Amino acid sequence: MSPAPTVHPEHSEQPAPQAQVLVLMGVTGCGKSTVAALLAGVLRWEFEEGDALHPRSNVEKMASGHPLTDEDRRPWLEKVAGWIEARLDAGTNGVITCSALKRSYRDILNRRGAGVVFVYLRGSQETIAARLAVRRGHFMPPALLASQFEALEEPQPDEPHLTVDVGPTPQVIAGNIIEALKLKV
Repeated sequence: MSPAPTVHPEHSEQPAPQAQVLVLMGVTGCGKSTVAALLAGVLRWEFEEGDALHPRSNVEKMASGHPLTDEDRRPWLEKVAGWIEARLDAGTNGVITCSALKRSYRDILNRRGAGVVFVYLRGSQETIAARLAVRRGHFMPPALLASQFEALEEPQPDEPHLTVDVGPTPQVIAGNIIEALKLKV
């Protein structure tokens, strides 16, 4: 066995900090857009509303009350993954929203295996249904909430994630995320 290499601290270089993209995830109405916009503003990170990357056909399908299939979601997930990878390639931090309900979807978004943290905004179906009842101007009808909870596979310990309760105000949630992930403001 060869001896361990000698490290000379005076000659070692600090690696550049790796870019990071936070993917705010969860069912419709959990507060992804609101919290993500707050985070991006406070952190001065790039922000993308993941729903804006949906093809028109997906938006029309959801607006008419039909849940998306995995096949419907694939092109959208690829666009979200492309946005994430463009930030990481540029060495730029970012925040994007994406329901990312299933492990297979998150695997597409984090296909590099580094640089992504899923921030799962978790709330009960009753809490989120109450929020949807007062939400206006969104293409996703409240009737699809049940299908989202049926599809939901919560992040597992081997996935890079932080689970956050949706009970507090969006400002408190954003602060909790910043503190938990030790992000610099």
